[in-house]
Amino acid sequence: MVEITPFVDEGLGNSSYVVDLGDGRALVVDPVRDVVPYLRFAEQQRLTITYSLETHLHADFVSGSLELARLGATILAPRGGLAEFPHRPLDDEEEHDLGGLVLRGIGTPGHTPEHLSYLFLDGRNPAALFSGGALIVGSVARTDLISPEQTEPLARALFRALRDRILSLPDEVAVYPTHGAGSFCSAAGTGERTTTIGRERASNRLLNAPDEDAFLRLLTAGLGSYPDYFLRMREVNRRGPAVYGTDLPSLVQLTPAQLQAAVHAGTELIDVRPISHFAAGHIPGALSIALRPAFAAWLGWLVDTDRPLAFVADVDQDRTDLVRQCLKIGYEHIAGELAGGMEAWRAAGLPEQRTELRTDAPEPESRILDVRQTSEYVAGHLPAATHIELGSLAEQAATLTSANPLVMCGHGERAMTGASLLERNGSRPTVFLGGPAEMARERGEQLVGGT
Repeated sequence: MVEITPFVDEGLGNSSYVVDLGDGRALVVDPVRDVVPYLRFAEQQRLTITYSLETHLHADFVSGSLELARLGATILAPRGGLAEFPHRPLDDEEEHDLGGLVLRGIGTPGHTPEHLSYLFLDGRNPAALFSGGALIVGSVARTDLISPEQTEPLARALFRALRDRILSLPDEVAVYPTHGAGSFCSAAGTGERTTTIGRERASNRLLNAPDEDAFLRLLTAGLGSYPDYFLRMREVNRRGPAVYGTDLPSLVQLTPAQLQAAVHAGTELIDVRPISHFAAGHIPGALSIALRPAFAAWLGWLVDTDRPLAFVADVDQDRTDLVRQCLKIGYEHIAGELAGGMEAWRAAGLPEQRTELRTDAPEPESRILDVRQTSEYVAGHLPAATHIELGSLAEQAATLTSANPLVMCGHGERAMTGASLLERNGSRPTVFLGGPAEMARERGEQLVGGT
């Protein structure tokens, strides 16, 4: 019996796994950059991490394989990824003896060209499949992250790999995907993280497509937008990211004057406080991205990777988590934080701005701006709402300066981020605390579907 322990990143929607090899050694599948949780677990279980296994070059997070290699692990990765750091390259059908367990690579191009899934064999019996992005619960990972020209060829290659290589496995084989619910690498799927071959054979509508053309239509119809940082992350992982070790950088403390100078020089100012605190008073021009599991995804969507970052935070917020979330998607240029927070800013007599929050229904003539993802909007929205995805709002903010809209999302955090973008262009938006269902009840309306 292979012992497999998942480590879920709820913010990015991904899972990595620690595999107990049964003799005091362990292997980690698709590790994230902060490897401390794996090391703590290994220490508790009296394991030594000897392998780091990559299914593909990741577009949504910085790999932690080099961090584990620094501590003695051997990196196993697809040969087709052409990684520039020391590793053991693996090919389709190649087997690697792990001492009792055997690892077999299965070529599954689609999510990426070089993608390998890995079948773990206990003796000659299939014990587990680590499917990366080739097969996820109820779906597959998207095939449009390389280029528009490659989307269709990769989708067709994935159909054939699933039909010929993955669905030939026994129904009882457990499947451990890397991507899952909440990941922008995934096409629409379910909220569960692991599955079996038999379950996917029976219920995954993509696997039940009657032919290759139908599979292509179903897959591409479910592809939404994705953050710009995806376009550079594969190359970061191919070349090999910087190694930080287990001690992450601390935030430099900046006086109000130093913060002003940094922002004037081009530093992006991000307010990570809860949205109610941001609404009560914030530095004009600050971008609100509340510190929560989804922080990294929205940072990566809205801020240029090369810009230095400075933060405003509350005294009780976790600075280590903040730095970890920046680094895990490759944001290395961290200038620091406002020492003393907003109290220090106010004590210096510097200007601040407020944003109105409301929980009641707006006036009938109010302009409602819905900044959720298109899939959410299509599933149900207010009839009068204007829809602009949050990731696209900065490009269109100038067209909304005279509207002073009521901004809404599912809860309020994304709406406040959207409002902070609009404020930079002179708008005076209001933020609704709640989602479309709550507002519809307030207004006595029914949600509508479609576009």
